[in-house]
Amino acid sequence: MANPSANTAVETSQQRFERVLSREPFKGLKAILDSLCRERASLCDEVNGTHSYEELLGRLGYRLTMTRQIHVADSYSRTGSSGGIRAVLPYFDIPTQSALPTLVNFDSTVTATPKSAAFFNGCWPS
Repeated sequence: MANPSANTAVETSQQRFERVLSREPFKGLKAILDSLCRERASLCDEVNGTHSYEELLGRLGYRLTMTRQIHVADSYSRTGSSGGIRAVLPYFDIPTQSALPTLVNFDSTVTATPKSAAFFNGCWPS
């Protein structure tokens, strides 16, 4: 009888990245990363080489700007080149009951509240 564990393939770093990013705690971060970078291999490399959310954004060519509050409904009305918003990501974290919206802007900035930036920064080990 064959040993089933002997037939398992070694997981690549790219496969591990995709598997971890698809888990529930990272769904909001995945939506942001999908909006920022389409090249998955380079995204995997950048995530592995950073120590914070803000550092990752910088490596991807974005600057993090903070605002006290984001009105999601108003943000949708400003989506498009005339309004300056490329993507509205209205993430709600159920375990913490927290609204953590993020805006991806045409001027290579990502707008977040301090609470959402801190939440996504918590995805990195200290």
